[in-house]
Amino acid sequence: MKEADLEDIQQLNKIYQQILDKIEVGIHVVNQEGKTIIYNRKMRDMEDMSVEDVLDKSLLDVFSFDTNENSTLLEALHHGKVIQNAKQTYYNNRGQEITTINNTFPLLENGTRIGAIEMARDVTKYERLIRENLLKKGDTRYTFDSIIGSSYRIQEVIEASKRATRTASSVLIVGETGTGKELFAQSIHNGSPRSDKPFISQNCAALPDSLIEGLLFGTNKGAFTGAIERPGLFEQAEGGTLLLDEINSLAPSLQAKLLRAIQEKTIRRVGGTRDLAVDVRIIATINEDPVNAISDGRLRKDLFYRLSVVSLFIPPLKERKPDIKDLASFFIEKYNSLFGMNVKKLDDKVLELFYSYEWPGNVRELEHIIEGSMNLMEQEETLDYPHLPIQFRNKPQLNSEKALNIEADELLIQKGRLIKPLDEYIEEAETYYLKKVLHHNRFNITKTAEALGISRQSLQYRLKKWDLNKNN
Repeated sequence: MKEADLEDIQQLNKIYQQILDKIEVGIHVVNQEGKTIIYNRKMRDMEDMSVEDVLDKSLLDVFSFDTNENSTLLEALHHGKVIQNAKQTYYNNRGQEITTINNTFPLLENGTRIGAIEMARDVTKYERLIRENLLKKGDTRYTFDSIIGSSYRIQEVIEASKRATRTASSVLIVGETGTGKELFAQSIHNGSPRSDKPFISQNCAALPDSLIEGLLFGTNKGAFTGAIERPGLFEQAEGGTLLLDEINSLAPSLQAKLLRAIQEKTIRRVGGTRDLAVDVRIIATINEDPVNAISDGRLRKDLFYRLSVVSLFIPPLKERKPDIKDLASFFIEKYNSLFGMNVKKLDDKVLELFYSYEWPGNVRELEHIIEGSMNLMEQEETLDYPHLPIQFRNKPQLNSEKALNIEADELLIQKGRLIKPLDEYIEEAETYYLKKVLHHNRFNITKTAEALGISRQSLQYRLKKWDLNKNN
């Protein structure tokens, strides 16, 4: 062979290699002996393997398959099978699970099989999401009894949520991250006639745009390369409840399709030609003001109106600080059980710090602080200031508040007085003001509620809570 011809072949091979590495489909080719001779970049990424791990090695020396599961590549090589749109799950040399949709063909020369080629599409993440959602069908452990807090702000939401259990109307739950929106969603489902049906939760922000439509509405075989027959979340939640968390993360085009599904009570799979009737209650959550989301184009106005038939606004922890003590006690008991400890209470100084802090991470942040603190404890029964995580103690707000509290305490002690806990002070202030307004309105519940700007039910709750009546 001429030197010029050899150089041309080498250059052509380099071009072929670059082309293969640019293709966004995994390419795996084995020779007649079942050893890998081509293994492109996309395939390496999908299987988390290097060229050295696979090239020139027998397929079964590198990859493993479940019992009764055969390699589609070897099926094409040994039996001449043409395999299209076949799902295959297998494991790399570190035991990592991989799921692909394969199109596999034998390679022929003069009628003799000289190898096989596989073109694969990665659906590992998709399969994992599906499994997680199927598992969530029975994961509805929260009820209204699980919601901790006796403050009027949280009790108002609980009462409104209980009323929402009677119907199948859509619900929009608005609240900052960490306020417990899913807890309310599960409680509504478990308190409704749908409680024996599936409850499926999906965080919309966790889904890539390339997967979300098929995951929500399902796919028909052949809808796109590698698509297989699969029900979506709507079909999986049939008769039950579908929770769509962070609905403002959905693309506008999908919000429009979701709106149609809610209005028409039908869905159409990706690649499908017919509408399927569905009976699903939608509960959606959003972690920002819906007005801001609409004005900024993150939430369609028509979808907002359809979802907000029932609107629940979960207050942030900074607006329900009287509940901090009960929440902290609950989390202490939770981690006592998990860690085998016997912590009985918070130190008063720690409780003061908790009351003065604004809790940007809400109830979730409080739980993490309790858990972190108990990891630093040994046999103590009181969670004290030194146990608090260092990053929490170093917050500028807490440092200044702590100094002010110490100075105030010293002054009060000198005067022979003691400072009251905030929840005790709030209770006294609230009961005093309720008595005053009730007396002014001659204990007329309707007029008193109007004067206070609250509902009759909310006023009745407070009267019962503080044991207020005409006699006292």
